Amino acid sequence: MAEARPVGREITEEKLLKYFKITEEALKTLEVAVHEKSLLWVAAQDFLTMAKSYFEDAKYYYGKGDYVTAFAALNYAHGFIDAGVRLGVFRGEDDRLFAFG
Repeated sequence: MAEARPVGREITEEKLLKYFKITEEALKTLEVAVHEKSLLWVAAQDFLTMAKSYFEDAKYYYGKGDYVTAFAALNYAHGFIDAGVRLGVFRGEDDRLFAFG
């Protein structure tokens, strides 16, 4: 009997590019949902800055060929996006892009 091959233990370029596309589209389409005079405006800006920073980190690591760190950075970026939607500081309606859309 052949030994079972582990599934999903590799971060392929195809998978990485798929998540780059999803995260980039989410960043382009989300809207800040709170007024700039709201106390949550600062939180919204912080979440957006962190998401964009992690997205840029992901591109950097991808360029170096470090797919594991690039994928981790993409997940952090999208985590900030989804947390912002869940908190209500971002508006994201597309459930392909936002966990809580």
